[in-house]
Amino acid sequence: MLSNVLESPAGLRLGIDIGGAFTDLVAYDSVTGKTAWVKVETTSADFSEGVRNCLEKSHVRMKAVDTIIHGQTLVINTIVTRTGAKVGLIATRGFRDVLEQQRSNRRDMYSFRYRKPESLVPRYLRLEIDERVLSDGTVLKPLPEEEIGKAARALAKEGVEAIAISLMNSYANPSHEEAVAEAVKRAAPDRFLTVGSEVSREWGEYERTSTAVLNAYTMPKLTRYLDKLEGTFRDGGFPGTPLTMLSNGGMATFDHARRYPITTMESGPVAGVIGSIAVAEGLGLKNILTLDGGSTTTKASLVQELAPTTGTEHYVQRDENNPGYPVFVPTVEVVEVGNGGTSIAWIDGIGNVRVGPTAAGALPGPACYGKGGTDPTVTDAYVVTGLLNQKYLLGGDLKIDRSLSEKALRPLADRFHASVAAFAEGVVKLANDNAADALRLVSVQRGYDPREFALIAYGGSGPMFAPFIARELEIGTIVVPSVPPGVFSAWGMLVTDVKHDLVLTQTLRLDVEGNLDDANATYRQLEARMVAIFEQERFGTERPVVFRSADMRYRGQEHTVRVDVMPGPLSLDNVGELIRRFHEAHERKYAFRLERSVVEIVNFHVSGVLKVGRASLPERPAPKGSAEKALVERREVYLDGRATKWSIYDRALLPAGSELPGPVIIEEPTCTIIALEGQRARIDEHGNVIIRQV
Repeated sequence: MLSNVLESPAGLRLGIDIGGAFTDLVAYDSVTGKTAWVKVETTSADFSEGVRNCLEKSHVRMKAVDTIIHGQTLVINTIVTRTGAKVGLIATRGFRDVLEQQRSNRRDMYSFRYRKPESLVPRYLRLEIDERVLSDGTVLKPLPEEEIGKAARALAKEGVEAIAISLMNSYANPSHEEAVAEAVKRAAPDRFLTVGSEVSREWGEYERTSTAVLNAYTMPKLTRYLDKLEGTFRDGGFPGTPLTMLSNGGMATFDHARRYPITTMESGPVAGVIGSIAVAEGLGLKNILTLDGGSTTTKASLVQELAPTTGTEHYVQRDENNPGYPVFVPTVEVVEVGNGGTSIAWIDGIGNVRVGPTAAGALPGPACYGKGGTDPTVTDAYVVTGLLNQKYLLGGDLKIDRSLSEKALRPLADRFHASVAAFAEGVVKLANDNAADALRLVSVQRGYDPREFALIAYGGSGPMFAPFIARELEIGTIVVPSVPPGVFSAWGMLVTDVKHDLVLTQTLRLDVEGNLDDANATYRQLEARMVAIFEQERFGTERPVVFRSADMRYRGQEHTVRVDVMPGPLSLDNVGELIRRFHEAHERKYAFRLERSVVEIVNFHVSGVLKVGRASLPERPAPKGSAEKALVERREVYLDGRATKWSIYDRALLPAGSELPGPVIIEEPTCTIIALEGQRARIDEHGNVIIRQV
């Protein structure tokens, strides 16, 4: 936990992650390689206060800090809770209602519960200008200069805080949007401004407009938050430039986040995926599933060959009845379900017990915290069953009152004429099933067999859910990292590189020789823009490593497959290899290939990566003695309809090589690790807990 790492004279790197219930800080000393962490409760009324509390509790010397990397949930929470800015939209004449019309293809055409997401911009704030650019970038109607200033002044008069500009086909030619932006700056200079083509250059008018609006909707709130936070860092003596985690698995400056807040939407969960890849690489694993069990949600992702699955189509609040808000920015694919440690157990209208998505959060929190919470939560159920420590959490910092958990669960248990312990077990199983659904969504439903992957579990509740899920999905190996799982996402930020992505829609057939020259010109254009972005962020003279990829399809298809593109110019000599890669990727995804069909590129992708100093996996001092010395107690646990005695071990005292047959519980300050009957936990030489089916 706290150590002299935080008193280092120089070379500290800080990762700070805000979750639903806790705010985490991990400090890495780049000189000694040592790591320390701090965990405090999240302050939902003002997230920056929780960060300040972290810094105060750590006693870190800010003058000794070289790098700060921050991940937050403010952007996604702003969208989910509808607490963003009042936004105005400037659109092409005839397209003001694209946010209302959306898409006609419903996810379930027979669902009576289907609801379109409500537009975040009311119609009277969606103004039009009479211009038009064609899909090939040709200007059909020039900009009417007099209309632009008039629209901007009208929106300002209505009291909008932010303005989004999204004009038809600006992905092909952004000149009209850029000109409108300059006019808006002159007419309404005090308004936050989002230019759609700066955020996304992909086609899809509704999706582009939605992305621009969501960026504008969250911009004022995130800007004020980052300004306040940066002031806190500066006041403490931090001499550097703070960085923020991005949804694409990289990081960028606060200035970038202020301009493009939508690119930080999944920053916390994605950091956990990047950290998992670092752990997997150290263990020689290539294919993993990640399980991030938090306080309010459970997140899952799939990684093949140590490469996260990344796409540019992301949907906020998408479920079986709601298509969600589309966001077209590069995002590591993470599936999230409303199920975590503070998720509330309740009974629905037909008498079934449900768990989540409503959660108690940090305040009032689970009933056992004794902070005024009266609703029964997953944490309360784990406490009553004995799977969770019944006296304290966080190494003693957070006291637990089991009697309050029993009191909260009893009314529901009485409705089913069950004992409190039996009902608590039912809540535990429901929560585990919900968490398993997240893994099914990223594996089984996408054609992957979870038995072929190792499961890396972290977060406060992830290692509790993992053994139950592994047993159900027949996953043979679980890894609980040596990095404290409860602060793992914050640590993941310390193994992240600076990264930016650029995407441009330009449909080109690969059977036309002249098109290869156009493709090469497009890649050169994107790579030049990428280098300019890194120069603007002042990351020194080192140039980023640039990677190419393309979204490709058979001519006539709608959906595409992403394919890595070889470096260097495309030519008649190597385009055959690119087409071969596409055929293989298409068959892998859709189970067929069309060798004689024309292949075309739809979207050009360029990723720029700049390697920075990374945290190494913490070296764990090898405790001396045997596993018996780490035995804390024998505790009664109610599971499978009966109470039995389980051995409880202190993780910090377990020596490498320890073999613990289940059922067994291993406790540490940030989480509880469980191995069930038929499973065996082993402590490897790095301090990771490896759980395997016997």
